[in-house]
Amino acid sequence: MDSIAKRSRNGTESFTLHTSVLLNPSPILIVICGATATGKTALAIAIAQRLCTPTRILNADSRQVYREFDIGTAKPTPEERQLVPHELIDICDPTETLTVADYQERARSIIRKSGSLPLFLVGGTGLYIRSIVRGLKIPRVPPQAELRFQLESIGQAQCYAMLQQVDAIAAAKIHANDQVRTLRALEVFYVTGKPISTQQGEDPPTYPILQIGLDCEDLENRIHQRTKNMVAVGFVEEVDRLCHKYGADLPLLNTLGYAEMKQYLAGKISLEDAIELTTIHTRQFAKRQRTWFRADDSIEWFDSNDSELIDRVWARVVGFLSSRSNSKV
Repeated sequence: MDSIAKRSRNGTESFTLHTSVLLNPSPILIVICGATATGKTALAIAIAQRLCTPTRILNADSRQVYREFDIGTAKPTPEERQLVPHELIDICDPTETLTVADYQERARSIIRKSGSLPLFLVGGTGLYIRSIVRGLKIPRVPPQAELRFQLESIGQAQCYAMLQQVDAIAAAKIHANDQVRTLRALEVFYVTGKPISTQQGEDPPTYPILQIGLDCEDLENRIHQRTKNMVAVGFVEEVDRLCHKYGADLPLLNTLGYAEMKQYLAGKISLEDAIELTTIHTRQFAKRQRTWFRADDSIEWFDSNDSELIDRVWARVVGFLSSRSNSKV
């Protein structure tokens, strides 16, 4: 059986892989990345549905791995997850910590077991994606509950200042408000006695990878509209429920969107201000995401607002899979 691109009755083109590829155990990975609110999940689902081959979407969003944090993380809906199976979503309780090493191990296991079936790695957490695409070498230091408790008790500002003293290289790559990565860097230092920056390297995978990036000029408007939509479908109620169940000091409730809605629930700001602050902070976060992904020359960029986006990306995916089939590796 040759690789075949054909059109169905409704005019949608589909693709069937060459038999030699299906029998080859080497994985095939298609990455769809970019800033928040650029439509990565919708695009991945649309492309995956055109494949005449079973496929799955691997989540690469660091907050979507947590159960119950649904609306504020823009987690794929149950309906979307029925269209294409998703992995690495809802795999941790909110009180647990999933390190990059944990994520990498889980994702690699899924990729290995997939054989030659194409997989999609989709999300905006650059470190998650880089851990797979570049094969980051990550210190295997398990979470230290007591140490984390002590560090959390002194506050993020002090922890970040400590990190700047013991590992300036790591601190320069971590945002001052990023509690998760700050604590992890300190944890590795205090357990091993060596800075995390000296224990990292790369061991890239040998299987083929296509990286698609999404961006758009009207991202601020998209972010603002998405925030309003989140509120309309119950974001405030989600935050209120999580605060009552886990306590307002839960680290995840201090992340983007949740922190602002928590302020509203505490009566400190209006709902309008909470929406505006979420928009501003999300825009700032998206800017950092853009900077991260744009530094990777292997990513091929597409405009989220392009009316022919799906067809353009599909053509690139077909070309990628066809070359894979023709090589018969």
